[in-house]
Amino acid sequence: MHQSEKEIQEEHGIIRKAIDNPEVFGFLYEKYYKQIFLFVLRRIDDKATTADLVSQIFLKAMLNLAKYKFQGLPFSAWLYRIATNQVNEFYRGSQFQRVVSVEDAQMKQVLGTAHLSDSEKTDLITKLLEELDEDEVQILELRFFEDRPFKEVAFILEITENNAKVRTYRILEKLKKIATKYIASSTWFVGIAQYFGEVIS
Repeated sequence: MHQSEKEIQEEHGIIRKAIDNPEVFGFLYEKYYKQIFLFVLRRIDDKATTADLVSQIFLKAMLNLAKYKFQGLPFSAWLYRIATNQVNEFYRGSQFQRVVSVEDAQMKQVLGTAHLSDSEKTDLITKLLEELDEDEVQILELRFFEDRPFKEVAFILEITENNAKVRTYRILEKLKKIATKYIASSTWFVGIAQYFGEVIS
């Protein structure tokens, strides 16, 4: 859910109060806990581990709140940045393989024009994502599965907004080439191109 500029400014006022009064941080915790929990869960696929990581994410946010620099973005963008780094750190220190979980509703949007069953669509998009590099998957996850605007994607991944757009376009071109290995006809790709935003705006 995207916030208006007024809502973002009001939220910034709450953040400033929370710096001096940690109890106020509870409002931000309640507001974003579910959103960040689901974001991490889709990348970890284990509720107990996710709960532990999300606790660490909000603890880091609260302890470092005084270092937070307002850039006209919702507070969630900063939480996504912390969460992304936390997930990356988790995988660096474990033997687990990365998980990319894509919901059924997204599958229908992505491959709506393909003559495939729902399970085949899920298998196909999973195969496509598995052939991308980790940083490429992160961009797609944030931009499309999390519906974050490019300005937020850039902030979360600590790159420029233009770089985020260019890299997204290149990833889509890469996906198109990879897809031909799995389906002879390329007409189905119209659906995935529209979903992933082939027109970068």
